[in-house]
Amino acid sequence: MGFFSRNRSTTAVAPTATAAVPTATATATTVAVDPALAALTGDYTVDASHSRIGFTVRHAMVTNVRGSFADHEGLLRLDGSDPSRSSASIDVRIESVDTGIKDRDAHLRGADFFDAERFPLMSFRSTAAEQLGGDRFRITGDLTIKDVTRPLSIDLEFNGSATDVYGNERVGFEGSADILRSDWGLTWNAALETGGVMVSDKVKLTFDISAVKTTPQA
Repeated sequence: MGFFSRNRSTTAVAPTATAAVPTATATATTVAVDPALAALTGDYTVDASHSRIGFTVRHAMVTNVRGSFADHEGLLRLDGSDPSRSSASIDVRIESVDTGIKDRDAHLRGADFFDAERFPLMSFRSTAAEQLGGDRFRITGDLTIKDVTRPLSIDLEFNGSATDVYGNERVGFEGSADILRSDWGLTWNAALETGGVMVSDKVKLTFDISAVKTTPQA
């Protein structure tokens, strides 16, 4: 994931230096790297207990249903010197879907929707990233649901880095993406007598991620 524009930890840092643009008359180019950003380089494990992967979908044309997946794991490989070389992977266990209504959750796990018995995981693997400006980034990758893989772009905001009370180095991100569930074979629906359908095709995915830096093996 290319997530960095500046470090917003509790420790003040110097502004990020900008590399000189080569010209025909330039004799040398010096690329300066902000040491605070470079220090973030490494592997991070997503902390599921402090993260949320959720969704919002229109129900009966009049209201929104919100849910989340409690069981997920992921790895971020961050390169603070060259954020575009960073990457991310995440796996979500479909059985953990929770909308607050047991019957609805059971329906989502069943064959009408996710068919969790046959396809237990939803996964995302990044392929590219770009900076949109400031702390805003867009990560592009492949989202797989029910053995259907399609590209997905997620707009993210880098929320900063910090060392928690246990000495863990953490980074945080939040973001969202809109998808059409039918693109991944989630097509079940029911017509309403007053017109329209029970469940909208458009789904908003939301991500609130806290990740802990992995201690290198000695």
